[in-house]
Amino acid sequence: MSTLRHSEIAGVGHYVPSRVVTNADLTTLMETTDEWIQERTGIQERRWFEEGKDTTANMGAAAARKALEMAGLTPDDVQMIVFATLSPDYFFPGSGVLLQRELGIKAPIPAFDVRNQCSGFVYALSMADQFVRTGMYDTVLVVGSEIHSSGLDKTTRGRGVSVIFGDGAGAVILRPSTREGHGILSTHLHSQGEFAEELIVKEPGSNREDRVGYVVANELDMYPYMNGQNVFKHAVVRFPQVIKEALDQNGYQPQDLNMLIPHQANLRITQYVQQKMGLSDDKIFSNIQRYGNTTAASVPIALSEALQEGRIQRGDLVCLAAFGSGFTWASALIKW
Repeated sequence: MSTLRHSEIAGVGHYVPSRVVTNADLTTLMETTDEWIQERTGIQERRWFEEGKDTTANMGAAAARKALEMAGLTPDDVQMIVFATLSPDYFFPGSGVLLQRELGIKAPIPAFDVRNQCSGFVYALSMADQFVRTGMYDTVLVVGSEIHSSGLDKTTRGRGVSVIFGDGAGAVILRPSTREGHGILSTHLHSQGEFAEELIVKEPGSNREDRVGYVVANELDMYPYMNGQNVFKHAVVRFPQVIKEALDQNGYQPQDLNMLIPHQANLRITQYVQQKMGLSDDKIFSNIQRYGNTTAASVPIALSEALQEGRIQRGDLVCLAAFGSGFTWASALIKW
């Protein structure tokens, strides 16, 4: 019987649109202030896509090319694509096949989308990890890419949500680990569907006889709705739980972590988790101040920046964690 192998992240990359939108810019669209936004979220600015230039798929491709370059690979080396997004370019087909086309991959490799919102990248990473572990594929491209700004209610009515989200993409390349005991040690996935409507974009749903007519008559349901208080209450419980689950399974304590990269949901949530886990400032990475919440893209963007800044070194113990709509939550523990 063959032994399962570990996968490791061989390359990381990210892309963010060039258009910077500051809190001051938002005050021209809605009744808000820089102080109001920073106090509630920690966000100072975010990136919004440029129509005609950025798409969910081509932002993912830009991030993927950087990840491939770091790994010393070309697009033709990719054997499978796993694409996490809640904002696909088309209702169908999924963004995975569009990314395949963007990268010029002619081989008929498998490509599929993961729809787990803020937890999407960690879910996608876990799925890709299983394919490498079992030996089915040796090179898997995992991408998280989002364009939120085109679907936000940019008025005072929608400010509680619209000030939070930004656009961007991140990618990693998974390969079999060449070092014993290194790579992705374990992943942990959870959901609690009873809270599905607490963070939701309801329309355009397929459960309408005339979905287009219904959307025209109920256009507000096309904007995100969030019960912020309830999301916060659950996030500050689930984040520490799923991080501890990963550490416990592998025989580690919180103080053994060299770097925690949480989904960039809200700086207040990150700070609460940091305090709960007893982590010093140098052991947690936040970039929500500059990018806002980029949902499935936030973890790989943060991972890419942490590596660029030298915050992660060979042999470090790194944890990725996320919580979001569904509710879903997930973690991955990595020996770098």
